[in-house]
Amino acid sequence: MSLVCAISNEVPEHPCVSPVSNQVFERRLIEKYIAENGADPINGQPLSEEQLIDIKVSHPIRPKPPSATSIPAILKSLQDEWDAVMLHSFTLRQQLQTTRQELSHALYQHDAACRVIARLTKEVTAAREALATLKPQAGLVAPQAVPASQPAAVGAGGEPMEVSEQVGMTPEIIQKLQDKATVLTTERKKRGKTVPEELVRAEDLSKYRQVASHAGLHSASVPGILALDLCPSDTNKVLTGGADKNVVVFDRRDEQIVATLKGHTKKVTSVIYHPSQSVVFSASPDSTIRVWSISAGNCVQVVRAHEAGVTGLSLHATGDYLLSSSEDQYWAFSDVQTGRVLTKVTDETAGCALTCAQFHPDGLIFGTGTADSQIKIWDLKERTNVANFPGHSGPVTAIAFSENGYYLATGAQDSSLKLWDLRKLKNFKTITLDNNYEVKSLVFDQSGTYLAVGGSDIRVYICKQWSEVLNFTDHTGLVTGVAFGEHAQFLSSTGMDRSLKFYSL
Repeated sequence: MSLVCAISNEVPEHPCVSPVSNQVFERRLIEKYIAENGADPINGQPLSEEQLIDIKVSHPIRPKPPSATSIPAILKSLQDEWDAVMLHSFTLRQQLQTTRQELSHALYQHDAACRVIARLTKEVTAAREALATLKPQAGLVAPQAVPASQPAAVGAGGEPMEVSEQVGMTPEIIQKLQDKATVLTTERKKRGKTVPEELVRAEDLSKYRQVASHAGLHSASVPGILALDLCPSDTNKVLTGGADKNVVVFDRRDEQIVATLKGHTKKVTSVIYHPSQSVVFSASPDSTIRVWSISAGNCVQVVRAHEAGVTGLSLHATGDYLLSSSEDQYWAFSDVQTGRVLTKVTDETAGCALTCAQFHPDGLIFGTGTADSQIKIWDLKERTNVANFPGHSGPVTAIAFSENGYYLATGAQDSSLKLWDLRKLKNFKTITLDNNYEVKSLVFDQSGTYLAVGGSDIRVYICKQWSEVLNFTDHTGLVTGVAFGEHAQFLSSTGMDRSLKFYSL
């Protein structure tokens, strides 16, 4: 029911009630009447403005005047409303067009800025790499003359690159190797078959999960970490080699890069951390092996042992000699201190590139893998091939000796993992992996209890049973390196996704 003013007989905009006559009035009209007469218009009794009581109602809709109820008036009203709507729509379209132009201009400016930043970043990276290459390398040994029977290698850019002359294995060196092997054999026999008490048990190892991931160690412009090693005396010190030609030393505990070592002209495919000195080693398809000082942050030695890309690197237990393999079909044994090549040997009957190399724990024999799927065992003192292990199909990609010296694990591009008994010289176990599985890295833990495999994913096997206890698929790219921490208390890995990952409880 609507309220109607007793004076105007219309719906009031601001209704109020008179307590004298109980009638509803338009406040504007009754105030005017009270000001003139001082009484209620209905019964004439005295009334003041203060006595009026406001009525709270929703905003009333006033009826249209009679002049607006005819059809022409309604049509005109509709036309006016239509014109107002069209005018408002036109204004909104203009605002939208202006906003679009401003947004387009802002996006163009942002894109141009991104291009400039990318170009400048690329120029800065190139300048830094050029500066690192041009910096004088402290302590470099002048390259030795190549023997007349040995052609000079050609380095990057087509310039001749001299290969160091072979010095030879002196009786003193051979005696040093023999003495070290005797000490190591004696220590291993003392340990016997006992497993260190601190070693993580298989049931705990199976519960490992990713606990850290670091993706900023190497350049994003050429993604991929290709090599990994941990310092044997302190496994919290991590060494990586990247597709960006750099070698990086990383501290796991502090989660900080200790040093970035630049000097290789091609990607770094092998790295080794010296067990007792602040020194690391790296090898590359640029045909060089470099010795780096971590504290000085520079290259202190360049070993030029090969005429083609270096494919494998292994440090002798003495810490004084390096074994390297190459696409030039030779393996070389070099002195770390002088950078001289002591001996260099090839299997002339095979005529095939070597793909990897690894010292036996005693250091008197070592293994090499070849591009034609052979594993060759060599006697270092005699420099002769003493055993061959056929069985793989495809180039051998990784080999690893167990700590006790009895087993050799090998992987190749045939999606299989083979285990060999060095005492019986035969294959006693073959682990068939998934189709197209690529094996890139093999490593036993320091006790020889576990074997880790890196490639299409990460798998850890317990030795003797050779059963899988762990599998990780956290990397988005191919896994290129795996390594155990001390007593297998953590596992580390690197991959083509440019990340270094750690796994633990």
